[in-house]
Amino acid sequence: MPFVLDASVTLAWALDEHKTEAAEQALRRLLDDTAVAPAIWWFEVRNVLIGAERRGRRTDARSAAFLRALARLPIEIDRGPDETMVVGLARRHGLTVYDAAYLELAIRRQAPLVTLAAALLRAAAVEGVKSLGE
Repeated sequence: MPFVLDASVTLAWALDEHKTEAAEQALRRLLDDTAVAPAIWWFEVRNVLIGAERRGRRTDARSAAFLRALARLPIEIDRGPDETMVVGLARRHGLTVYDAAYLELAIRRQAPLVTLAAALLRAAAVEGVKSLGE
């Protein structure tokens, strides 16, 4: 069953100091499953990589290699959010609209969510969305 992939988990694969068991479990799951992410994911991943380059924590060559490897993974970009639901979730749970987009996608696709964001995990639990591994 496909799962919703959050940028925080994706970036844990690229930034060693952010590695977690949840991130590793999601990466292993992609060996025989697929992930889906809202369109904002594409921008978030690249923005953090560029920021790490600017702070001297990684090179543009390492970022490019990571993005090439990421492109080979079975990750679908969903471009059809329910705007009313995204905004409502952000308001109801005090989330950023970015995080609410991940939650909306998980609800709409009836898919588990994998994230390292505590507030997003709490909101998902309230909404009845399972996290990866549940």
